[in-house]
Amino acid sequence: MELKLFNRWESKGIIVVDPGLKRYINVSEILVPRTGGKLAGVRFGKSRYHIVERLINRLMIPGHKGKKHKYSSGYCTGKAITTYSIVERCFELIEKETKQNPIQVFVKAIENAAPREEVTAIEYGGARYSQAVECAPQRRIDLVLRLMTQTAYAKCFGKKVSIVRTLANEIMAAARGDNSSTTVSKKLELERQADSSR
Repeated sequence: MELKLFNRWESKGIIVVDPGLKRYINVSEILVPRTGGKLAGVRFGKSRYHIVERLINRLMIPGHKGKKHKYSSGYCTGKAITTYSIVERCFELIEKETKQNPIQVFVKAIENAAPREEVTAIEYGGARYSQAVECAPQRRIDLVLRLMTQTAYAKCFGKKVSIVRTLANEIMAAARGDNSSTTVSKKLELERQADSSR
């Protein structure tokens, strides 16, 4: 029997083009992307979670922005069933507008928006300098998911537009490699900073 994500979309033909992310984007066949954190204590266990489950988990707690939890009310409640239905409805919108498998669109968005380099501060002789460093594959995915969810929440916070629409727009724009996607523009900004800090 063939398992389809949300009992609708096939995971079988999904291709991860980026060789650096291939091991870290899990698109195995699964019906319900909810494992309840069974790999939480395992080192790099999150790489074995389905990539859509990682998006659902990130939507529950989108993380810090400028050392604060921003936009942490409304849809962001830590309720798995709420974020599960948000992602399902978001994927419906993506399929309706792109006429493609939404899992493939989402994987393409991650590949396009994952930064390859970033900047870190190093201290040398009492002075702090910016230093360009390569971004680890696991961190690349973590950064993309965090930026996607924070952008989607920021665009719907206190407005009439829903989180489903803003998240779908962000994923579709990132999949196209469009600069209207905050995630893609942030990636380009990070890589520009790293280039100047070489």
